[in-house]
Amino acid sequence: MQKSDDPYERLILLHLQHYGLLSDNTSSVHAGVPIKREWEGNQDSTASDMINSPSESNDSNFEEEQEEPKPCHNFFSLDKVLRTRQLVFDFDGERPIPRLREPLDLFTIPSTSCPFQGVRWPIECEVIRDKIQHIEWDPSEPEPFYQPTGDEQAPMPVGGVRGNTVYRIDPATKTSYFTYSRVGGSRGPIKSATSCANHQEEPTLAFESRFESGNLRKAVQVGQYDYELTLRTDLYTTKHTQWFYFRVRNMRVGVTYRFTIINLMKASSLYSAGMRPLLYSEHAAWLKGEGWQRTGANIRYYRNNTEQDGKVLYSLTWTLEFPFDGDTCYLAHCYPYTYSNLQHYLREVISDPVRAAYCKLRVLCRSLAGNAVYVLTVTAPSNSLAERKAKRAVVVTARVHPGETNGSWMMQGFLEFLLSDLPDAHLLREIFIFKVIPMLNPDGVVVGNYRCSLTGRDLNRNYRSLLRDSFPCIWYTRNMVRRLLAEREVVVYCDFHGHSRKNNVFMYGCSDRKDASQCLQERVFPLMMSKNATDKFSFRSCKFKMHKSKEGTGRIVMWRLGIRNSYTMESTFGGSTLGDMKGTHFSTRDLKSMGYCFCDTLLDFCDPDPAKTNHCLEEIGLLLRQEVRRKLGREVDSLEDLSDIDIESSTSGSNSTESDGLPVHLLNATNQGKKKQLRSRKERNRLRQELVQSKSDASDPYSCQTFNATRQHGNPEDQS
Repeated sequence: MQKSDDPYERLILLHLQHYGLLSDNTSSVHAGVPIKREWEGNQDSTASDMINSPSESNDSNFEEEQEEPKPCHNFFSLDKVLRTRQLVFDFDGERPIPRLREPLDLFTIPSTSCPFQGVRWPIECEVIRDKIQHIEWDPSEPEPFYQPTGDEQAPMPVGGVRGNTVYRIDPATKTSYFTYSRVGGSRGPIKSATSCANHQEEPTLAFESRFESGNLRKAVQVGQYDYELTLRTDLYTTKHTQWFYFRVRNMRVGVTYRFTIINLMKASSLYSAGMRPLLYSEHAAWLKGEGWQRTGANIRYYRNNTEQDGKVLYSLTWTLEFPFDGDTCYLAHCYPYTYSNLQHYLREVISDPVRAAYCKLRVLCRSLAGNAVYVLTVTAPSNSLAERKAKRAVVVTARVHPGETNGSWMMQGFLEFLLSDLPDAHLLREIFIFKVIPMLNPDGVVVGNYRCSLTGRDLNRNYRSLLRDSFPCIWYTRNMVRRLLAEREVVVYCDFHGHSRKNNVFMYGCSDRKDASQCLQERVFPLMMSKNATDKFSFRSCKFKMHKSKEGTGRIVMWRLGIRNSYTMESTFGGSTLGDMKGTHFSTRDLKSMGYCFCDTLLDFCDPDPAKTNHCLEEIGLLLRQEVRRKLGREVDSLEDLSDIDIESSTSGSNSTESDGLPVHLLNATNQGKKKQLRSRKERNRLRQELVQSKSDASDPYSCQTFNATRQHGNPEDQS
């Protein structure tokens, strides 16, 4: 095929050849024949297959010599071939101007006409096809904490040897690190996960957890109605067991069942402070409209005298009676909120033309498994560019730790308020530009992890990482914030979390010990939160110390980027010890109300009238003086030297305060073969001198042996 005289035609020809739509024996575009697009009629199969194919080349080599194109005898057949969404043609009169469409995976806007991508699982995971749905419901009265009697049992693990294994799934991974994913997980047949070794007269419970966010690994019947449960650790790790979520069937009414989880890893838990597990009954939802409820008696959390990889294990045990015979029930650590739940909510938002007018949904990036990480931009339309540039920004994120589902419920409350037609919501959208990432770790949420992503690492310890391909979710989040800071001031950054050891809601902030003038300012926003949610938010539980082990968290990294008010908002898995709610669990309504309070506090914090801020600063100064007096046993006249006084101790809800190093797949790759070390200049000079010496003294065999050994093994001092 010879070269065409028209560069536009050459570019089109090269694109057609690249996609395999033209060859040397096929007809091409005739020089001088204008190209027009006909979009009527049905697409052919070739074009249909091309719709979602990514562009793999920029075709920058169009200057190469080609044969003269043959006359096109059928222009309409070529026009039919050109029906591809990879090429977009603009026209300057009769002249076509082709260009490549932007990659769909990065810039697509989900809509009802373009449905959300299916959930992607690691290839090894077996996933049942049942569609798991729970209604949203709140009890009419607050649910009280469990009151221990002192007679609670502490069963010791029995194991599958003495017990009857009724449910077991092999570890979901065939390799020690993530390889690739697929929508719906493994395409192989679903293996039977239930194995009743001993046939008994009484039917056993039927367990299942191979669904989104489920994580039960094994159930052993150790008594007629007693079951010993083992949770799956976070994928590609040997730790992080706290979250649980599984299904139970085949139960009987009037029978007291006991469940004991035997491989928990935290030394303390809110279950020791009255927290109760959650139960969902499908019959109750269908007949009474009731959803998740607190359940359980004889609750005890204790050390069980077993170990795993040298670490002590703990047990949680409780008893319950199921409300219906032959029901389908679910048990969970906290109210589940899956990746599919998020997609359903976002679909509702973008389908509403009113909310879609000021809420733009984009895909920030793809996770390691290929799930979309969504980012919402919420603001009122601006009348001019200058008006838009004058707006300050607020950044809010959630679910970097997948097992902390209470963070998603707070996030949904935040979005519901912000996207509502309330006057305060209108005002917030007029004042700010909101960047919201509702689920930072979709992969971990999908597979039922408690803390990690598919790297086997805690993302909230890797915000400083340069490994974009391993930690895409936080890498793109950090870069988005950096670009945002280059454009405008970011007033507040807040990451929503859950806490497993403390009750109430509180914040962790950042304090500059080198600048005592800021030691009060960063406490203003949390104090205002406590005044807007007096029965849920505890200001005294807030901490502002920046530990070295937390340097990689989003809160500290964003603070170092220049956001002075950078926080982690922690919600308990349990409930409140404050005000009228004292001694009761949080419901989903309570968790969502914290999102509403966050919006209220933003308005108070940015009120042009400084009266509220000044009042808070005075109160904070008084509280700090009281704390210093309690610590030092004397009064302080000034807070200028407060930075030199350590008045805070931190209570962490994490058992991974430090980074575990490289992601598992990279760590595995580095262990496959030891890379040959490069010699230093000093070593090369030494070897050269030894070579000269060996040639001058060839009769000395020891010198040659020394040189050869050094060449093979190198200098041990340099290697260390």
